[in-house]
Amino acid sequence: MRKVDVQSRRRLLDDFFKVDEAEVSFERFDGSMTPAVRRLVFERGDSVAAVVFDRDAQRLLLTEQFRFPTLEKGPGWLIEIIAGMIERGEQPEDSIRREIEEELGYRADCIEHVATFYVSPGGSSERIWVYYAEVGKTSRVSAGGGLPGEHEDIRILPMSPEEARAALRDGTIADAKSIVGLQWFLTRSASQTDGR
Repeated sequence: MRKVDVQSRRRLLDDFFKVDEAEVSFERFDGSMTPAVRRLVFERGDSVAAVVFDRDAQRLLLTEQFRFPTLEKGPGWLIEIIAGMIERGEQPEDSIRREIEEELGYRADCIEHVATFYVSPGGSSERIWVYYAEVGKTSRVSAGGGLPGEHEDIRILPMSPEEARAALRDGTIADAKSIVGLQWFLTRSASQTDGR
């Protein structure tokens, strides 16, 4: 690992989101060190997401909800795979199981890790764990829709794989984690079909 010298770090915003300011010098590829540069870090915490497939209905279970940060550039309401924040002390797989139950109303029968990646590493420390999960009629435990105490109003959108592919193609699905997860699912489905 190359050298990094963090000369100072202070919190500029300490709310639901946090923003830190740092003065840092780092080793260049030629071995020399950069002068001290100012960097901001948006500290949101880590999160989880899942492509959820109802094997009985042969449908993906997506969600639609209001996302205020997208309002100005549109559309305000986004179609996404389910997602949520990892709570303090919680393991990612436990977190995604909780989110599937809260948002969709199912207990996941099986969970498979797909990928872990930084969402926007130029400014944010957030990582997201993306999973694949399967559910069925017998694993339904509630209506889902999110938690009223968190002011969530989540609509569940069952979608065939073909409809999901079309929504990706025409830009109806414009959320990065959903694009990553659904592309993985569609590629996997295609390779399983080709392998038969």
